[in-house]
Amino acid sequence: MVRIVRTTDGVRVDATGKLAGRGAYLHDRRECWERGLKGALAHALKTTLNADERLRLEQFMNTLPPEAGTAAGG
Repeated sequence: MVRIVRTTDGVRVDATGKLAGRGAYLHDRRECWERGLKGALAHALKTTLNADERLRLEQFMNTLPPEAGTAAGG
């Protein structure tokens, strides 16, 4: 699971899991992030994602495996 947190500086991925602020979790698969970015994530964080935040989250999402059960090498 990957924690996303809303801080006073904006919404960001919380790699440490320890940043102060309202947090939400998404699985570490692209399909979950695609669904989350359609609105559920913003709702859970009680905010509206601005263009810069959305771009950063989409860039992180693009580093994740596309779907459950996808294994490297086959």
